[in-house]
Amino acid sequence: MMETRDAALREMDLSRPAAARIYDSFLGGCHNFGVDRELAERLETDLPGIADSYQENRAFLRRAVEFMLAHDIRQFLDLGSGIPTIGQVHEVARRRTRDFRVVYVDNEPLTVAHSRPLLTREPNAAIIHADIRDPASVLRASQVRQLLDLSEPVGLLMSAVLHFVPDSDRPAELVEAYRDAVVPGSHLLIAHLTDSYDPAAMRTLADFYAESADPLHARSTSAIEKFLGDFEPIPPGPGLVATWRPEPGPRPAPRYEINYGAMTRKR
Repeated sequence: MMETRDAALREMDLSRPAAARIYDSFLGGCHNFGVDRELAERLETDLPGIADSYQENRAFLRRAVEFMLAHDIRQFLDLGSGIPTIGQVHEVARRRTRDFRVVYVDNEPLTVAHSRPLLTREPNAAIIHADIRDPASVLRASQVRQLLDLSEPVGLLMSAVLHFVPDSDRPAELVEAYRDAVVPGSHLLIAHLTDSYDPAAMRTLADFYAESADPLHARSTSAIEKFLGDFEPIPPGPGLVATWRPEPGPRPAPRYEINYGAMTRKR
């Protein structure tokens, strides 16, 4: 496991866009500011239809959570969750059962401040202000220990977060630390931006996020697959997230092939 280090919690900064609020803006949420919407609007101008990529990623999360619920996973640790609104994990779980627990984790203070009121009426969910790059601190957090039982299978969710972790912060090691902390039968979801299919669109996206508090670090599909370790891929396996068990019926191909991911299970 990675050695413990002090969490690099961020200070509140309203002068620059933040990834969680940009995501919320593209999903049609209301927990964002003018600076976030302005970047989203400029990004949509340069990459028309890019909002579909955010919605596509959220749909993958929903389908994956529904799959886990159908396979008796009832507790979830959502790492780098952003703001839990517009189709978040507890909303998906609540449609199927009241027997669920969710802990969201984010290191952006305004994201956490916005999230807590949204969860006040949901006793089975909580958010903690922590840095996912310090797995030991996350796993020791009181809300994690109160809500989750790590001696039972858990759903680890890393949706649209690892591409904000630079190589210097050893993302492979931090994912390994979380994989090691869960028991067989646990599931791991990873959704990550890739430059393997559409490098021009990915460069444009990265240029915009360089203006934000959260620069992007897109990776190749082979680099992303290494994060899965020895977990067993759930068919159809790693690929563009839009192709993982899509809803029935015809649908257009992704305009920008930048969202790569997988659902896996610990044997």
